[in-house]
Amino acid sequence: MKCPCGLDSEYQSCCEPLINGSVKPERAEQLMRARYTAHTLANIDYIVATHHPHKRDDVDTEQTRAWAEKSEWLAFAINAVDAGGPDDDTGHIEFTASYRDPRGTRHVHHELSEFRKLDGEWYFYDAKMPNIAQFRREQSKVGRNDPCFCGSGKKYKKCCGRAA
Repeated sequence: MKCPCGLDSEYQSCCEPLINGSVKPERAEQLMRARYTAHTLANIDYIVATHHPHKRDDVDTEQTRAWAEKSEWLAFAINAVDAGGPDDDTGHIEFTASYRDPRGTRHVHHELSEFRKLDGEWYFYDAKMPNIAQFRREQSKVGRNDPCFCGSGKKYKKCCGRAA
């Protein structure tokens, strides 16, 4: 079986050793990928075990289990990684996870996760919504009935805005 974590690897050699505890993650990214995979498998014990001990009480185990079991997990992508290497004590990972709820509605979960080491082991610590820059046009938008910007004297919709 291909691993759900987004890498082009087999589950048995990718996230399974992390989830079954035979290997500890060396980087926060490995833990992030294994936690996503655990969600796809509804392995909530792993999700709870990899939550930082100081934050474990924040986990609603039954709600997390219901969400994981009832969702159809579609895709996972890491957008950015800041630190989280073997010599770091903290790391931040921005990711997106796509899933479909029981009604068939597709959702994209976009998060910035914080990871911390405790006694040499990586744990998920906290999460927040990433800052997403708003797109701003440099020029004003040309409306369909505005004069064409090419200077032809025609309306935009009859000139450069005409569908090919």
